Amino acid sequence: MPPKAAAASSPDGQQIDLTTLPSQTLLNIKRQLDSELSTLNTSFTSLRTAQSRFTSCHQTLAAGISTRASGTALLVPLTTSLYVPGTLADVGKVMVDVGTGFYVEKSVKEAEAFYKGKVGELGTNLKDLEKILEGKGQNLRIVEEGWLQLCIIGTAKAMLTIYLQC
Repeated sequence: MPPKAAAASSPDGQQIDLTTLPSQTLLNIKRQLDSELSTLNTSFTSLRTAQSRFTSCHQTLAAGISTRASGTALLVPLTTSLYVPGTLADVGKVMVDVGTGFYVEKSVKEAEAFYKGKVGELGTNLKDLEKILEGKGQNLRIVEEGWLQLCIIGTAKAMLTIYLQC
């Protein structure tokens, strides 16, 4: 029984028999999909890290900065591994990193709402990106299957040619 032909859908929804494409074309498509998956996985990891950072900020605010008294000594994070000593000046206001090194003074409630919104927004983006990753992964599996079938067909043809020459 001949191998089942691998098929993929083109952007306009038509089915394409991958065994009709040259093996070099399939190999180029595979390389492109591998590259896209790598880039998307890196983006996914970056978004997950950002979501975790915003979640941590939200939890810190929820834990109660307002329960501390003004003038309390604390360590202020400048980076993920660098802290400097500081003093809590106002328990009702915090500095919020809104991105690209810009900070805005907000009330604790405003900061909590900001971080909660960012966590939710990133969660939505992560779900959307996850669907894209699944689709690209499925496309890659289909292309790999088509390339394998081309190899099997090519081997069978070569064996038949040798057999017929004998």
